[in-house]
Parts: sequence; C-alpha cells; structure tokens
Amino acid sequence: MSTTDATYGIWNRPLKKTGIVGFLTTVDHKKIGIGYAIGALFFLLVGGVEALIIRLQLMVPENNLVDARTYNELFTMHGTTMVFLAVMPLSAAFFNYIMPLQVGARDVAFPRLNALGLWCFFVGGIVVNLSWLYQVAPAIGWFGYAPLTTKPYSPDIGTDFWIVGLQILGIASLAGSFNFITTILNMRAPGLSMMRLPVFTWMTLVTSFLIILAFPPITIALVELMFDRHFGTHFFDVGGGGKPILWQHLFWIFGHPEVYILILPAMGIISEVLPVFSRKPLFGYPLVVFSGAVIGFLGFAVWSHHMFTTGLGIVATSAFAFLTMLISIPTGVKIFNWIGTLWGGRIRFTTPMLFALGFIWMFMLGGFTGIMHSSPPVDAQQQDSYFVIAHFHYVLIGGSIFALLCGIYYWFPKVTGKLMNDNIGKLLFYTIFVGFNLAFFPMHILGMTGMPRRTHTYKAEMGWAEPNFWSTIGALILGFGILFVVIQLIYSCFRGQPSGENPWDARTLEWDTSSPPKEYNFGYTPVIHSRDQVWENKYGAAEKKMGKIAPGPHGIHMPDQSWWPLMVAIGLFISGMGVIFHHQPMSTLLPFLPEGIHFHILYFTGFGMVVTFMSIILWAIEGPGGYHLHPTAEELEGAVQPDPQQGGHH
Repeated sequence: MSTTDATYGIWNRPLKKTGIVGFLTTVDHKKIGIGYAIGALFFLLVGGVEALIIRLQLMVPENNLVDARTYNELFTMHGTTMVFLAVMPLSAAFFNYIMPLQVGARDVAFPRLNALGLWCFFVGGIVVNLSWLYQVAPAIGWFGYAPLTTKPYSPDIGTDFWIVGLQILGIASLAGSFNFITTILNMRAPGLSMMRLPVFTWMTLVTSFLIILAFPPITIALVELMFDRHFGTHFFDVGGGGKPILWQHLFWIFGHPEVYILILPAMGIISEVLPVFSRKPLFGYPLVVFSGAVIGFLGFAVWSHHMFTTGLGIVATSAFAFLTMLISIPTGVKIFNWIGTLWGGRIRFTTPMLFALGFIWMFMLGGFTGIMHSSPPVDAQQQDSYFVIAHFHYVLIGGSIFALLCGIYYWFPKVTGKLMNDNIGKLLFYTIFVGFNLAFFPMHILGMTGMPRRTHTYKAEMGWAEPNFWSTIGALILGFGILFVVIQLIYSCFRGQPSGENPWDARTLEWDTSSPPKEYNFGYTPVIHSRDQVWENKYGAAEKKMGKIAPGPHGIHMPDQSWWPLMVAIGLFISGMGVIFHHQPMSTLLPFLPEGIHFHILYFTGFGMVVTFMSIILWAIEGPGGYHLHPTAEELEGAVQPDPQQGGHH
C-alpha cells in the first residue's frame, strides 16, 4: 500500500482540485458562500422578471398580457422564488463567508455537510422552476392554502414540483443552521466570549435556531399534503374528516418566524455597517443583541395574526393581537440604538452607508403598517388587499433587500480584494430608492380604496388605473437598478480597483485577514481582548491588542474536498422527480422517449434513494482526511508558539 493509502485510507485520498472539479467538490466555506451568492442573485433576477410581468399586466385596466391562470402561476412563483431562493440563500451566503471569519475559525464545524446544503439549494431551486419547463407551474400562492392544493382543485403536477422543491430546500436550510450553531458555540477564537461576538454573528446564531424550530412544521404540512395528493389520506379533506385550517396553522407557525429569518440577518448587517461609517462603537450593544433574541422568541407567538379573519374566537384573537403589538418593542429598541450610533458620529456617506440608512427608513415605514395590522378590526378591513402587499414589500424589500445590498457593497472588498465604484453605487442606490417607493407606496392607496390581492385585471371605473400605472413605472425603475447592481458586481470582480486589506477601516475580526482571505483564513490563532478588536489593534491600549498563536509544527490542517455531498443532492433530485411524476408514463418525464414505455415512474424514486444512501455510506467511509498548509512568515509576525499543555485550536 502506498504512503497516501496508509495515511488516508483507500476511500480518502487527498483531493485538491481547482476549476469546475474544485467547485463541485469544494468544502471551503468561502467558496460555498460565493456559490450561494451566485445562485441567490440569479434567482433574484428570475423573481424580478416574474414581478415585472405581474406589474405590466396590471399597468392598465382590462389588460390581456397574460391570462388568469398564468397570472396565478406568476405570483406563486414570484413569492416562492423571492423568499426561498433569493433572500434566504443570499443571507446564507453571508453566513457562510463572513461568520467563520468573524469568530476566528478556519472553516465551519462540518465542511462536507455545508457543501450538501449548497447542492440541496441548487437542486431545490431547479425542481421548483422545472415546473415552467413542463408548463405546469403551481398556481396556489407561495402560502399554498389547502384545500386549493389538493388533487380535486390542483390536479396537475405543478403543486408537486412546489412540494418536493420546498422539502429539498428545507434540507439545505437545516444543514446550514446546525453547522452555524456548532461553529459559533464551539469554534470561537480564544477570548471571544459571547458578549464580544459581532452582532452579525449573533443574528446568524438566532436565525439558525429559528430555522431549526420553524422548518419542522412546514415539513410536516408538506408531507401531509403529499400524502393527501398521492396516497389517499385526508389531512386537509373535509369529506374525509380533515381540516383545511390545519394547513394555515402549520404554515404560519413556520411563516411568521420566516419573516424574522429574513429580517434578522439584515439587522445584523446594519449593526456592522453603521458603526464603521459613523466612526463609533455600536450604541447599546447588549440591548441590540438581547432585542434580536427576543424578536426570535416572540416570532413563534404571533402566527395567528395572519388568521384574524378565520374565526379563531375572541380570546385567541385578543392574545395574538397583544403579542403582535409586543413584538414591535424590541424592533423599536434596535432602531433607537442605530440612531444612537449615528448621533454625534463622523458619518461617511459611502454606498454601504446609504443602503443602511435606506433600510432604517423603509423598515420603519413597513413596521408602522405592521402595527396597524396587529389590530383585528383594522386587519379585517385591509386583509387580502393591496395594503398588505405594500406592507410586506416595505419590510422584505425595503428591509431585507436594502440590507443585503448594503452587505454586498460592504464585504465585496473582503471577498474579492477589489472595490465597487462608489459613485456608480450611489447612483444605483438613489435609483433603487426612488423606484422602490414609486412601486410600492401607491399600493397603500390601492388597498385603502379596495383593490384585492391576487386579481389579474380590473375595470377602468374602479379608479385604480393611475396608482397601478405609477406602481408599474416604479417597478421598472427598481428592476433596472437591481439589474445594474448585479452588472456592476460582475464587472468589479474583473476590473475593480484594488481595495487593500481593510479599505473601510472596519473593526471586526474578518478585516484582520488578507482580502480575499487565504484558504485557511488565519495563519495564526487570534486571541481576542476586545469587542472591536481591529480598532483596538490600531488605536487602543497595548494590553488590549490581539494576541497570535502560531500553528504547530505540521502547519494548518485543512479538510479534503469531496464528491459525496453533490452525489447525495443528485440522489434527492432523482427521488423527488420520481415522486412528482407518480403514476405518469415515462414519456411525461422524458419527452424524447417513445410513448409506449410505461414502466412505473416510482422506479426513479427507488433509484434516487439508492444513490442517496450509497453516497451517504461512501461519505462516512471517506473519513476526515485532510492536508496541511503553512502560513507565510508575514502572517506569523508576532505570533507565539502554542502551549502543548493546552492543545491546538480548530
């Protein structure tokens, strides 16, 4: 047996590849974060195109750009794409890339599990959008209310694409969340106590717990729906003793924490950016952290405010109204702390700062209308109207998207070592800001004058033509702005000016590495003495400067690349396609096959399960493995040798 085989085992020879093979087998948290970002930005554009077609249909009365069925498909796919395939994975991109750097780790706790999450994200996105290819996109809304999703009302396979795609996307979210929690709790640099963690890392932790607790209810609901559609059960069938309102409870027990799964990462980004460009530490750090945790906790106690008109009864309605009003308090605490950070600071109006300030203003407006909906009588008037659409777009675009764009401009130099042009960035901010408000503010007027949601056209005499016209113009401006952000992002990757290691003079640990970071992140183990450690290194007292512990004589141990996470995801894809095309002839799935081939499509499910389980077994046999890298002398300047009595780090 060769030395390599003796060291690593026959299934665990070191695999160090670059190019497409390197990407397909990578377990590097930074490359995985970039993969999430590429996929999320692509789906952001896809969801944007779907939204623009919706707006063009509503631009003038009695338009016939698309028919009613296509319109239902568009708003279903737009909502699903934006929530599950754009905003969540773009947040996951920052979690993957930035959080391990902020805690001083060389990777996440389970690198191959992290890769599985990335491939399940891609597979889930493909499954959901394959419904367009087969011309049976789901027309059920992103919320999928029963009984409209059951076979009698949705007999085609579009709903099955939606069910299977969301289940695979749930695997991606759960795999990432367990990983992030373990990394934050167990792999922090020495001295980095929980109350020294950057707020973005805290929000990563809280969001991960939300995902772990919120995804089981929707997974249960999706499995029950799949059984109703394919195996004769009656969970949501009134005729068989089922209850359609069960779906609403299960969905919104997930769906309202989902709002905070989308917005807490945004709040973490804002809490990192404001201090840097105000030249002040974050005002009231403990309150910002505590309020984020309280928001996460209360997020599970307010789901039924989505169901005020379903007849829950006075006691339940009153309780959920009170809790909904209560959750606005920790949100307000954050806003006051952000304003306190700005107060008296030396503010630099860079592009990231503009998006951060835009987030605060837009999120406040969305929050005000949210407080209105906490009142059941007001909600009864406004529910299922365009006023609600205005509310949640101010929260999720004015909130999440503005903050994520802020994060892109802020951390782009860290990821690429290059700068995005600040003047162009400011122009695009103002374009997006104007387009967003022109698109969604008129929807408040439409809602107050009675325009219902999910209607594909309207009569001219209803008086809704002018607000819809200007809303469509605003949507086109908004889409133009976001498209050019993506174009500027791609251009800057290749032609941007060099940024240096810390162009913003930022304060947290990720900026103490090279830009972009080396494969091993840190050539040393950082020893933290302060919350804003990088500022302490430059401007603080000597006793608070960061210590450095050199790696041992064998250098830095790094995990091997692996094919098996990708193979597990491929197995899940094959199994999912078998479930979707249950009882269909083979030519339905593969149109190029002759129609006479009719062997049972569930063979696909069995084959996919074999691929999945065999890949998991080979993953386990593969073992930990790894290879060693050695940092440069410059990286180790000032580092001390590790104490053998205390063991190594990471």
